[in-house]
Amino acid sequence: MNEKAKQYFDNLKGKKVAFVGMGVANAPCAEFLAKLGIQVYACDKRDKEYIGAEICGKLEKLGVNFSLGEDYLDILSDMDLVFRSHGILPFQNSWIGDCIERGQKVTTEMEVFFMLCPAKIIAVTGSNGKTTTTTLISEMLKMQGYNVYLGGNIGKALMPELETITENDIAVVELSSFQLLTMGNLVNSPDIAVVTNIECTHQDHHISLDEYVDAKRNILIYQNSDCRTILNADCDYSIGNRVYHDMRYDVRGQLAEFSIRHPVKNGAYMNDTGEIVYSDNGAETYVMSKDDIIIPGSHNIENYCTAISAVWGLVEPENMLKVAKSFGGVEHRIEFVREYNGVRYYNDSIATSPSRVISGLRAFGRKIIVIMGGSDKGNDMTEMVPDILKYVKLLVLNGATADKIYNTVINYDGYNSSGLEIIKTNNLENALNIAKDRAVSGDIVSLCPACPAFDQFKTFEYRGRRFKELVNGFGE
Repeated sequence: MNEKAKQYFDNLKGKKVAFVGMGVANAPCAEFLAKLGIQVYACDKRDKEYIGAEICGKLEKLGVNFSLGEDYLDILSDMDLVFRSHGILPFQNSWIGDCIERGQKVTTEMEVFFMLCPAKIIAVTGSNGKTTTTTLISEMLKMQGYNVYLGGNIGKALMPELETITENDIAVVELSSFQLLTMGNLVNSPDIAVVTNIECTHQDHHISLDEYVDAKRNILIYQNSDCRTILNADCDYSIGNRVYHDMRYDVRGQLAEFSIRHPVKNGAYMNDTGEIVYSDNGAETYVMSKDDIIIPGSHNIENYCTAISAVWGLVEPENMLKVAKSFGGVEHRIEFVREYNGVRYYNDSIATSPSRVISGLRAFGRKIIVIMGGSDKGNDMTEMVPDILKYVKLLVLNGATADKIYNTVINYDGYNSSGLEIIKTNNLENALNIAKDRAVSGDIVSLCPACPAFDQFKTFEYRGRRFKELVNGFGE
């Protein structure tokens, strides 16, 4: 552990530290601090069964104290430091303001990691494509021979990695708007910042679109002249009510852009013949053909252009090409599950917004069977309907948004002549059985929900894994 991190954690000994929300980030961080001899309190409105018996058992053995149920926040007034879960946002939770008024520090594991990390940091945010791009960057760096620490919003806490990470390593971090919201200039900025795109989403959690975009801007506005920023040349970063939201005006160091539509001066782009090249102030280097990329969809070509732009100068083009020819994709992102009776099944559970659905449908370039529906996060479903009418022959709707999606589709011009068949049911398992019974050899069935999973599952990962479990159980 580097000296700065050691001093920080040594200063916590003898103090009371609470973690509010025992999810995928806070649980391992609570375990990490407890192992360092720090007095830790685990706070959650949910019970131990929901959190997980294995996780709770491990924490209890380390002496972690639990505060669960309706009164789980009552102990906070006695704490010296409070870690909030990234999904617990300040404006929605008055207890955060109460802690600050009492003079208590409220932070997150990601803020602490950025503050103490000795390694170069490459950070990725955006509305779509974050996880695949983050993973591609990591894979390219590992192919080059770097020791890489991958984590953040991708589902892995990084604060515990401060035990072993060194200045010779590289941290590749996915950041959500929830994580970035409070990551201001007191936190070290990433050496390389990537913003894949910006669109209107998460309006059920942010007080405005402006706040959402401003949270994303935190990834780059505190960089210095030695840093690099990667932006999407095909995206309008001026979304919102204020023109200054165009992030190009916020770049402090070197700007590289990427595109799948046209050349860029600095960055990776795909040309008219399907070649991906990198332009360094107009001097072009061939990297790969789009046909070298084995994961489907034009959005994944875009993800490769993003990743290439981020690692240029760190990774040789031949190692980028090796990744393209071998990387099979990230779980829950148009993930091939199985072929059964001549029907191919794909898990695209991450497709929780209309724009992701559009990418997921276009990836196959033909009419398929789609399972859709989940909880409602306030998205306008209209924009995906043209692609549903074009690329879907059977739409099986389930969950809380089944009626909303159904009404949006049937009231859209062109529905009556599209030939689309729609069936509604109550849950994912029934939806899959309907799709399975209706599919014939040569068909493709994709779980492409357009919505979060909270009506039936804890997260989209749980939904995707249940889908895979059911598909892999066919014939048993």
